[in-house]
Amino acid sequence: MENTQVVHDIHSFSNPAEVYIKHLKWRAEIDFSNKLIRAEAQWEIVNHSATTLTLDIKGLRIEGVMVDNHISTFNLGPYDPLLGQALDIPIQSTTKYVSISYCTTEGAEALQWLEAQQTADKKHPFLFSQSQAILARTWLPCQDSPGVRFTYEAEVTVPKDLLALMSASNPKVKNDSGVYFFEMSQPIPAYLFALSVGDFSFQAISERCGIYAEPSVLASAVWEFADLEKMVTAAETLYGKYAWDRYDVLVMPPSFPFGGMENPRLTFATPTILAGDRSLTSLIAHELAHSWSGNLVTNATWNDFWINEGFTVYFEHRIMESIYGLAYSEMLASLALQDLRLTINELTQAGTAADTQLKLDLRGRNPDDGVTDIAYNKGYFFLRSLEEQFGREQFDIFLKAYFEHFAFQSMSTELFIPFIQKFYLENFSINLDAAFFQDWIYSTGLPDSCPEPVVDAFKEIEEGLNIWLQGKDFSRLQASNWNTHQWLFFLNQLPTSLNSAQHSAQLSTLDAFGQFTTTGNAEILSAWLVLAVRHGYEPAYPRLKDFLVNTGRRKFLLPIYQELMKTAEGKIMARQIYQEARANYHFVATHTFDAILKS
Repeated sequence: MENTQVVHDIHSFSNPAEVYIKHLKWRAEIDFSNKLIRAEAQWEIVNHSATTLTLDIKGLRIEGVMVDNHISTFNLGPYDPLLGQALDIPIQSTTKYVSISYCTTEGAEALQWLEAQQTADKKHPFLFSQSQAILARTWLPCQDSPGVRFTYEAEVTVPKDLLALMSASNPKVKNDSGVYFFEMSQPIPAYLFALSVGDFSFQAISERCGIYAEPSVLASAVWEFADLEKMVTAAETLYGKYAWDRYDVLVMPPSFPFGGMENPRLTFATPTILAGDRSLTSLIAHELAHSWSGNLVTNATWNDFWINEGFTVYFEHRIMESIYGLAYSEMLASLALQDLRLTINELTQAGTAADTQLKLDLRGRNPDDGVTDIAYNKGYFFLRSLEEQFGREQFDIFLKAYFEHFAFQSMSTELFIPFIQKFYLENFSINLDAAFFQDWIYSTGLPDSCPEPVVDAFKEIEEGLNIWLQGKDFSRLQASNWNTHQWLFFLNQLPTSLNSAQHSAQLSTLDAFGQFTTTGNAEILSAWLVLAVRHGYEPAYPRLKDFLVNTGRRKFLLPIYQELMKTAEGKIMARQIYQEARANYHFVATHTFDAILKS
């Protein structure tokens, strides 16, 4: 913290410029019967000038506070529906430790408690946390800002037939006591404080990489992620040594709301990437890349979210290029550009064009509003533009130095721009004009200079699709060797005219050709189900309901619900399905879907 530029965080009540948390000792008991955590959080603090330590909480029941082993008073601020409350604790200049005894409540939005029937093996209950962006405060009193970092140690007691895992050093097998000990020696922000409890097995991929999963899922996950060590090695070759000791992956239940979460040492990954052909492992490359961009150098506030995600998508594509070749990574980039242009159009039409800027203004809003293709893909193409205009070799030198210089610190947009300008001028005699950053970071839409990936494999698909649209033999499409990204491109290119009644036979032919309704590939299925709703293809509706009820990944479900809500019949279907499905979703997903389905 001493070397970090402290930036005021509009999403936190805390006062880290005056006093900040340094180290956490966390003792917790996981109570599945009552679906709560009883815990004590002892914070070691560094006090510069404060008489009060202010922590963020939301929905916690505070049972007592100790300051340097003495019982202390405390005060709870007014409740804010978005931010929760300030927990104010009086301290002195000599105060070193503050301990809070507390209990989570039903309102712990970060936590999802699953019954045995909601898991893959359907034998044991499951608990996981998802703290990004500002949900850590719902299960840990903390300075819940990405600009504040701390180390931690933990003692967690769970039922004896379950295993506890955290974003820390982890056990490989269950013990007889149900008590597990953890240590995270590298400082992390609160949103990376993570816990999962379930019936896990472990299998190593290499000396520093392995997979945790429910027993029935483990073998397929180990096969799918066989290139894990190759990815870590490729990443280190690009931008420096991996700083977190181990890199393991935990395969989550289907209700997990994201593709993955980059919890240090233990990525949480959705089972929807277990496609059976290793075609969706770019998600693992993405979460691994976060070990540098995000976990090592972290956005100072959620207005700077692009600093996490733009760098990570760029790094992800470089890892995929290193292992699978340029043609493969360019397919990913081309699809990313399609998604980005669609998002910009949607945000603009919705009257929120300001959200197409990289630097956001999220005052009074949930930081999740910034989790769009803008941060990810506009951020990526901004960095790719730097690479293409001024040289890849130069950009690689810069990026490696950037990660080294700001390791375990936070980064704001306003700090990044002068740093890269100075670096390029001093090291390469290249002047990065202020207008370049204005166009990409502070302007809406997409600059005309945006790089355009060229993908020969997609040209073949365009030609085949044109043959079919001309009424010629559909079997001429040689699709037996298409990968996931080629199928997605194919679906994205289908014309809107398919929604007319006379094209119902075309939809059946399409489905028979691509086996979309029965596919086990969640990426392809979700894209197809959007089209099925749009064009009224009823044979896909049973699969649509099953997918919505039993999958929690927000990226896949959001476009389907949005498409359903465009018609009166679709609204009825969406609300009926959602009534059944909602209990299977995490708060991160229901927070989004509730607003859509009420409209």
